[in-house]
Amino acid sequence: MEVTKKTKIAIIIGGGPAGLTAAYELLHHSDIKPIVIEMSNDLGGISKTVNYKGNRMDMGGHRFFSKSEKIMQWWHNILPVQRLPSKNEIKQVNSYPENNPACFQHNTGPDPEKTDKVMLIRNRLSRIFFLRKFFNYPVTLNFNTIANLGFYRIIKIGLSYFKIRVFPIKEEKSLEDFYRNRFGNELYKTFFKDYTEKVWGVSCKEISHKWGVQRIKGLSVSKTILHAFKSVLGMPDSITQKKTETSLIDKFLYPKYGPGQMWEETGKVIESKGGEIIKNSKVTGLITEDNNVISVQVKNFETGETNILEADYFLSSMPVKELIDVFKNRVPDEIKAIANGLIYRDFITVGLLLKKLKIKNETKTINNLIPDNWIYIQEKEVKIGRIQIFNNWSPYMVKSKNTVWIGLEYFCNKGDELWNKEDDEFIQFAIGELARIDLIEKGDVIDSAIYRIPKAYPAYFGTFDKFDTVRKFTDSFKNLFLIGRNGMHRYNNQDHSMLSAMVAVENIIKGISSKDNIWSINTEEEYFG
Repeated sequence: MEVTKKTKIAIIIGGGPAGLTAAYELLHHSDIKPIVIEMSNDLGGISKTVNYKGNRMDMGGHRFFSKSEKIMQWWHNILPVQRLPSKNEIKQVNSYPENNPACFQHNTGPDPEKTDKVMLIRNRLSRIFFLRKFFNYPVTLNFNTIANLGFYRIIKIGLSYFKIRVFPIKEEKSLEDFYRNRFGNELYKTFFKDYTEKVWGVSCKEISHKWGVQRIKGLSVSKTILHAFKSVLGMPDSITQKKTETSLIDKFLYPKYGPGQMWEETGKVIESKGGEIIKNSKVTGLITEDNNVISVQVKNFETGETNILEADYFLSSMPVKELIDVFKNRVPDEIKAIANGLIYRDFITVGLLLKKLKIKNETKTINNLIPDNWIYIQEKEVKIGRIQIFNNWSPYMVKSKNTVWIGLEYFCNKGDELWNKEDDEFIQFAIGELARIDLIEKGDVIDSAIYRIPKAYPAYFGTFDKFDTVRKFTDSFKNLFLIGRNGMHRYNNQDHSMLSAMVAVENIIKGISSKDNIWSINTEEEYFG
């Protein structure tokens, strides 16, 4: 009698970039069947795209850029990059060295006007709005900055920077120490302190310096000046920009209809290859035996039914705080206390459809639209943190080219004053803030929408300094792999989340029990090669 080999199963908790990447990789490199369990009806997690009456919103702004060629090629396999300019045009605007991934070398990509499945090449511009003026982001010591700040402020910034270079803070403990060591006290107070505290809701002294190491890495005044100098001289860089600090990149890729398009297409590929995606369902229980997870308890929101799903492997991108809470077997009190003390920052996006922005561009364009993707708002009298101009992420995000579609981002905590405002009240509050700082006229608002995103950003305070204790506990389960931003309680970009999933899958296939290589993602340069 022929014995049929049992297909192994991998349960993947969460349908964001990490979870979907894990499912895709399992299908392409093993005979393990992935089952993705997603709590909402959308794919992409925080990287989803919301469609409001034909106008699309990106929840948080997601540039498709990575120093990993593997990630860049992976994205291209799902959505090919648009047709590149001719050789003559390339000489004028950019260069594409021979060592770039194949998808960026030739003028063979699809035309965005003829197909929806395409990644656009976009110019990146983000600026700071402060003192009712625009400053480059990251801050660059150019004529514009000097003119906007004034000679006196510039001298204070220069002297402060020189002082910290001579007498640096030897042991960095807080994010404030990290910023001061790289930018000096005056530049820190001018451009970093207030905005960072607006984002996180606590003093920079309370945030671990590890957040700076994670997000800013090698960025410094000297590298910012060098980058500005190269730009002025017209020194070219490729679309991969591997030698450029992430905060300084000039170009990025972007799906025609926003980041959610990438993950919806990935979901279709997963299902076509035999994977399974269960939406509107939440893992409410994790059952373990010895040092292995053996099954999960899953509740379906539509039917109200609860089912038990057994599997051989379990990959989790759900918030660590929630994961520890659903363990059915006893969890040590210390682990519970640390997990319960982990903090997340939530945010609210208000979409405004406008006739025009009040502030005009220097050159004549449709609606005199300024070229920014993001605008960081550092005016102290308003609570708004950032503004996205969706027209500039992709013109196809906006239903009518004669309108301006923007997203106003507010950072808050679920249950606080901002979060508890009624939707209509919050929208009027947001409109009033933009009008107060002279970015719009209230009469130019055509329509509006509001979306609330819980647990958007894992925080580097609370019990974060004890997180390694929780990590050791979860790592002790041989077939449980934590991946992604919330799964690892780490402020990863989506490419880092994808890399964590790829390495987890490699470990499963190779039978590697250690999780150390997963946790080293975004800390070791080898994963960016």
